[in-house]
Amino acid sequence: MARVIVGTAGHIDHGKTSLVRALTGIDCDRWEQEKTRGITIDLGFAHLTAHGEDGDLQIGFIDVPGHERFLHNALAGLGGVRVLLLVVAADEGVKPQTREHLDICSLLHIPSAVVALTKSDLVATDLLELAQLEVEELLAGGPFEGAPAIAVSSTTGEGVEDLRRALLEQARSQALEGTDQRPVRLPVDRAFHLKGAGVVVTGTLVSGSVATGDSLQIQPGEGSARVRSIQVHGMERPAAQTGERTSLQLAGAGLEDLSRGVHLVTPEAFQGSRSLLLRCRLLPDADKSISGFVPVRVHHFASETVGKMRPLDPPELGPGGEALVEVRLSQPLTAVRGDTVILRRPSPAATLGGGPVLDPQWLRHRGNALANALKALSGDLPSALRQWIYEGGEAGATGRELARRLGGRPEAVHPLLEELAAAGHLLEAPGSSGASGGARRWISPAVFQRILRRAQKVLASYFKENRLARGLPKAEAVQRILSARGKPLAAIYLDWLQSAKVLGLDGDLVTLPGHRAELTGEESKLARAIVENLDDAGLKPPSPGELQRDLGAKPQIVDGVVGYLVERGKLLRLPNGLILSARAVSELQKEMAAGGWEKFTVVQFKDHFGLSRKWAIPILEHLDSVGFTRRAGDQRLLVHGS
Repeated sequence: MARVIVGTAGHIDHGKTSLVRALTGIDCDRWEQEKTRGITIDLGFAHLTAHGEDGDLQIGFIDVPGHERFLHNALAGLGGVRVLLLVVAADEGVKPQTREHLDICSLLHIPSAVVALTKSDLVATDLLELAQLEVEELLAGGPFEGAPAIAVSSTTGEGVEDLRRALLEQARSQALEGTDQRPVRLPVDRAFHLKGAGVVVTGTLVSGSVATGDSLQIQPGEGSARVRSIQVHGMERPAAQTGERTSLQLAGAGLEDLSRGVHLVTPEAFQGSRSLLLRCRLLPDADKSISGFVPVRVHHFASETVGKMRPLDPPELGPGGEALVEVRLSQPLTAVRGDTVILRRPSPAATLGGGPVLDPQWLRHRGNALANALKALSGDLPSALRQWIYEGGEAGATGRELARRLGGRPEAVHPLLEELAAAGHLLEAPGSSGASGGARRWISPAVFQRILRRAQKVLASYFKENRLARGLPKAEAVQRILSARGKPLAAIYLDWLQSAKVLGLDGDLVTLPGHRAELTGEESKLARAIVENLDDAGLKPPSPGELQRDLGAKPQIVDGVVGYLVERGKLLRLPNGLILSARAVSELQKEMAAGGWEKFTVVQFKDHFGLSRKWAIPILEHLDSVGFTRRAGDQRLLVHGS
């Protein structure tokens, strides 16, 4: 069944509720105070099912308050509306609240409208014609220009059928059909406790389909609730679809967690927003231009919060103008790209403007970075995706992270990301679950170029200072080249840098292509002397200071040559940094293997070889690391066959 939401708008006491009752037979005024005062204070709901050759059509009506004092309630109901029913009383004509409601509906980009000239039985023909001309003038030049205007009387029934036909025609053109595969998002506009049923919420399902038994996340926050039962227009249903007025009976959540404005969503599919980038249009009757931050009330579906807004491009926004604006929020909203936000001045209360969300996770930028971000995010979806991935830095972004900004599924985003990668606009970093899994990350080529230049500088500096080094330890290279965000992708980045011939990989060393560590004649002599000295000393070598003094060499030269010899296996650098002859350790291993060592303690080892603990423990740790021995509690075991 096709489905569509129709929302009323108009000045107070122009007959919106009576008109909905005439169309559907349902009284939208729920509260005793509304019936006593004769005005709508909060949202009211009704429905109508139409049968036709093209199939059945389910129409949900949302009746919003017309009084200015309750405009925040009206805004809570207008999200998700596909057809506007603008109500103008023929005996009063267009009034201030008519204009403000129409402005809001224009900002919300409601795609279709029908005008009802109510109370037509109370005016003469010439006054009715005057009211029609006034409505035409009101709509001229706007998105609803040319909308059908039907004279109607809810009291006599005159024109009601004509209005119903006009509404059905518009509703069928805007109806939603089929199953929406996007994640569930239900902005709650009512939450109450129903005796015998527990907690119940209502709202218009913005995306996805919700079924009995589903678990939903409550946003903002991390609370959750399980769907016990579902009603659509008072009828029990196993599931509800996008575009339907939905009532959910919930378990696992208290009424205090479910006030108007929270969203019920598919777990982990959405992210709270604290800063938005909008394309904002300021209404023509705004009293002054805006530059710098100004306080605003932010309306998004059924939620309302305070924040501050400032124009970014251009930096001053005048009445009737349009700009890219930043909105910082005091409380998070569950927003995605493409949602519409309405901005109102807190005091005196008035609608300023509004527009679509371009980035629900807007970051602060300066200078050229700001200009580049605004250009990208105000462009098409591929441009926005590239910008978000660029902002992810060395960590990039996953399809799931990007989908949260779009209100979609990762599977729907991946084909576009793959196209961008094929065109060279993105780099793909495969995840642990393989190329088809959600764990793969996407990296901006500009970010990789920054890493490449940094790697070149790091390696050039290192090998300039360490001319005799065969390579830079991989762990140290990662620490110096990558930020904390990039370190989890270290293996991938090193492979990319190797493919770009920026570096080479040799076991646990990072090498510099074309670099060869060669000793000078004097250094070769020093190397032979160092090896002979340490070979002769066996397991009791001199300290580095003693070695430098005995050989009469400068410390930095000795350090370089020792490092060269360690890399080539002539010397061993023990875990605590001490240097030992490789031949001495080899002879120690031969002696232990031939001497029947099976199980021994540190003390036994130390005493047998006449070592201090300073040397005994590091030597044993080295033997453990090469698999010659194995630690077993306080003892060591000789590993046979090593």
